[in-house]
Amino acid sequence: MPLRLRKFIGMILLVLLVVIYAIVAMIVAVRTLGDQPGWVHFLYFLFSGMIWVLPAMGIIKWMAGPRPQ
Repeated sequence: MPLRLRKFIGMILLVLLVVIYAIVAMIVAVRTLGDQPGWVHFLYFLFSGMIWVLPAMGIIKWMAGPRPQ
């Protein structure tokens, strides 16, 4: 697969990942954190704000293509 096409597909996947992840994280927060104290909200958003990086790293590595040998 050409590198330009791989990067284009990866860009679309990254945008979809961020949008879908943000919506899911928001729905989970609204349904579960309503009565919780502020520190629980802080921890939830701290961890949920960092977790999306893991799948994004996989997409970015795929976009870069195989390592030259």
